[in-house]
Amino acid sequence: MRQEGDGMIRAGYHHGDLRRALLESAMELARGGGRDAVVLRDAARRAAVSPNAVYRHFASRDDLLAAVAGQAQEAMAERMLGFESSTPTTGSVARDRLRAVGLGYIAFALDEPGWFDAAFSDITAQPGTAAPPPLALLVEALDGLVAAGELPPDARAGAEWPCWSTVHGFALLALHGPLRAHPRSEVWASAERAVDAVVDGVLLRRRPGDGGRGAARGGSDDPALPD
Repeated sequence: MRQEGDGMIRAGYHHGDLRRALLESAMELARGGGRDAVVLRDAARRAAVSPNAVYRHFASRDDLLAAVAGQAQEAMAERMLGFESSTPTTGSVARDRLRAVGLGYIAFALDEPGWFDAAFSDITAQPGTAAPPPLALLVEALDGLVAAGELPPDARAGAEWPCWSTVHGFALLALHGPLRAHPRSEVWASAERAVDAVVDGVLLRRRPGDGGRGAARGGSDDPALPD
């Protein structure tokens, strides 16, 4: 390898490795500057090839960004799987798993803001396509609560969306919003509180017939909305 500026320029790749080299280069760019930093010409320069060579493996910048997003999502999923909280467990394996998935998501965003931006700045869910790996882990954790008898099956449908909204929204507040200026210890304490709150909310058992509206407010139903 030879060094140019603050990046490593790879040389001597064997035939068939160029796509991997370009993707690694793009991942380095994303790590440092997020989605906007992933530029075809810069990826080619880091891989020590001509810009035209990129098009043999990626038809456009969008194709390269999609590959970067996939790699970043896989890295996040690994972090979520291996996350271990420093706080005491709840005593429930299934609940601890859901909590770890949520906190691991936020921890990844805080530690790898560039990859987080590249992974989730543009998600379009197409019917019939596989869920992004982090969402798949969340779905598995929620299904685990049902299997453990801690979440009623009728309360399971759609539970991933408030969970994902909470952790993703918190991550954005911590990276780009008012939490950005707070000490990391305060941010993390708030992250744990947010995750615990949404887990508690998901586990509230719905009373038969109330559609889940009354349980969190002492049984009172929502007022009727005007036409």
